[in-house]
Formats: sequence, C-alpha cells, structure tokens
Amino acid sequence: MKIDCREHRKTMQLLGLRLLLEKGNPSPEKQKEIEKRIHLLEKELKID
Repeated sequence: MKIDCREHRKTMQLLGLRLLLEKGNPSPEKQKEIEKRIHLLEKELKID
C-alpha cells in the first residue's frame, strides 16, 4: 500500500493528537477541539 506525503502527514498528526489526549491533561474545551480534529482526520484517512 502506497501513501503520499499528505496522508503520511495526516497520520502523524493523528498520532500526535492521540498521544496528547493520552499523556496530557487538556482543559475540557481543548479536549473537545482535539477530539473533533481526531475525528476529522480519521474520516479523511478512512479509519472510522
């Protein structure tokens, strides 16, 4: 399976956001923002 640079970048963003939620302690507002971004990236990468 080949992926292009954009897909790789989105995958790395997704990983970083998931780690931020797991290891960090964001405020409820920030957590909702991060979760929205994660959902959007998963949809774009068809990971749902």
